[in-house]
Amino acid sequence: MSFNLAVVLTEGALAHPDKPLLHIGPLTLSYAQVDAMAGRVAAGLRAAGLGRGDSVAVQLPNVPEFVFAYFGALQAGLTVVPLNPLLKAPEIAYHLRDSAARLLVTFATFAEEAAKAVADADDVALYVVGGDAGTLPGAAFDTLYAAEPYGDVEQMSPDDTAVIIYTSGTTGRPKGAELTHFQAYMACSVAAETFAYRDDDVTMAVLPLFHVFGLSSVFNTAVRAGATVVLVPRFDTDAVLDAMAQHRVSVFCGVPTMFIALVHADRGDRDLSALRMCVSGGASIPGEVIRGFEAAYPTATVLEGYGLSETCAIATFNRSAEERRVLSIGKPLWGCEVRVVDPGDRELPPGPGSVGEIVLRGHNVMKGYRGRPDATAEVMRGGWFHTGDLGYRDEDGFFYIVDRKKDLVIRGGFNVYPREIEEVLHEHPAVREAAVIGKPDERLGEEVVAFIALKPGSSTAPEEVVAFCRERLAAYKYPREVVVVDELPKGPSGKVVKTELRASL
Repeated sequence: MSFNLAVVLTEGALAHPDKPLLHIGPLTLSYAQVDAMAGRVAAGLRAAGLGRGDSVAVQLPNVPEFVFAYFGALQAGLTVVPLNPLLKAPEIAYHLRDSAARLLVTFATFAEEAAKAVADADDVALYVVGGDAGTLPGAAFDTLYAAEPYGDVEQMSPDDTAVIIYTSGTTGRPKGAELTHFQAYMACSVAAETFAYRDDDVTMAVLPLFHVFGLSSVFNTAVRAGATVVLVPRFDTDAVLDAMAQHRVSVFCGVPTMFIALVHADRGDRDLSALRMCVSGGASIPGEVIRGFEAAYPTATVLEGYGLSETCAIATFNRSAEERRVLSIGKPLWGCEVRVVDPGDRELPPGPGSVGEIVLRGHNVMKGYRGRPDATAEVMRGGWFHTGDLGYRDEDGFFYIVDRKKDLVIRGGFNVYPREIEEVLHEHPAVREAAVIGKPDERLGEEVVAFIALKPGSSTAPEEVVAFCRERLAAYKYPREVVVVDELPKGPSGKVVKTELRASL
């Protein structure tokens, strides 16, 4: 059996070649045009020396070139590694080495950091979108467009890796979750059916395509359903509302902070009546926000779901306004099994008094962490993926998240992993100990706070430590607040007690 995820585009181009696939600003591209551009990039990547199974890193905002590079790499039989454009050179270099990427596509704005990373990673070609070709540190992305498309889509095994999405835990550096061609196809097919996509739907892609939510649940799902996608490079309330009105957007997916901003936005006289369904994910959305949004946008229903990078963004979902439970993450999607288990992996009975770890299995669960069999085995105990999230289910089969087993901080919809920041803090010459937590923030959901204890005889100012981190971490990661203490609180085993740190704020 052979299969390639790129079939969602090629079949769409065959079924409705002239239908708009992408809107961005004044530009509109049909399914046939996007397919042709992706095919030319596929041919260009092969001409650049890349072969079946090689990895291509794509570090772009939501622009058409992301789509061309993404589907072009898939058509050529390559693995796509989406990267956040805000990453700094050491972070980019780590991802390039870990994924064995042979080529990096970046944006002109971020080319300087990318060039440093490529030099550090060795033997990685750099292509840049935008900017002045004469001053770019790498080759212009336009040079990847071959005169003719690649031809037939490369036939892959369904279990071949299509995309590597980097995630992280509290115990080390980011890990690459390998998502296969068949898994990614199933994820977007099930999501399209669950979201009840229609032929005339127009969805907005303002969530970043480098994130699994934006890539799978928004973009892949819309293409699989034959819908039209409005690309928005970054979230700005006026730009989002203008695009909603202009293109008659009917489906909107976002994180809670986006819904909060839209509730309080000045909608003016824009006609937003086409908006019918909204999907919230990435963090728990308060019931007050759902009620406020639906009052402000009366034609829309907000439905909450749950998933992780390791599950291709899907696992559970509230299917309709009639069935939903506000504050619940919904019921398992088709083909996905969900349980709540105790520390011995025994399933717990329903009820809020039976809180345990949420575990999953099904077509949505990743192939594994690239190059990390031990880490894969640790989370895949007994054939179930252990999410690290704590929750319970009710008598009707709805699931609820009550806390995070890991110390994950979700800042503005982005996952921030304390251990990664703590490692950077420990590189500071004055820092003896460090611990990072999140504290509630009305605008961003959570803000990153670092607690540090200094080495004897050393001194530093909190502002200097913030600047130190800012030079080494992406903008959404570095702590905005640093608290200097004499000693970090510890338990009997010597582990830092972060609950005490949270209580001190």
